[in-house]
Amino acid sequence: MTDTATHMSASQIDAFLAEPRHAIVATVRTDGAPQQSPVWILHEQGRIYFSIFVDSAKYRQLERDPRIEICVDAGHPDARAVMIRGTAELVLEQGDRVEDISWRIVRRYHDSDDAARRWIEQTQQEGPAALVVVTPDRIVGRDYN
Repeated sequence: MTDTATHMSASQIDAFLAEPRHAIVATVRTDGAPQQSPVWILHEQGRIYFSIFVDSAKYRQLERDPRIEICVDAGHPDARAVMIRGTAELVLEQGDRVEDISWRIVRRYHDSDDAARRWIEQTQQEGPAALVVVTPDRIVGRDYN
């Protein structure tokens, strides 16, 4: 990486987030320290979506404090990243819209519908999940290439 970076435009950020990339989500622990963990995301209509288990630390932290930061990195050798700061809403109720979004999140990270269905079947055994809807306050894209 070089010492200089250029800001990515809104359309460049949208194109970047349209790719199935891993995101690192930072939530706030009770002691104020950040907790980071990887998630799969979907970016649509100005919002970020991902799923988490209801019995997870991330869920409890977002329930208590909805502030969230997300970093989406392109991975080596591509030196681009998008950082998102915003507020998270936890959606527990199931419905067609939530199921559709949840399916599209999983499907974009698998090569086939069958592989995505197998992954869903495996993870459903781990307990109920919530959809997280992030409304960004700030999105910054940086290109270090």
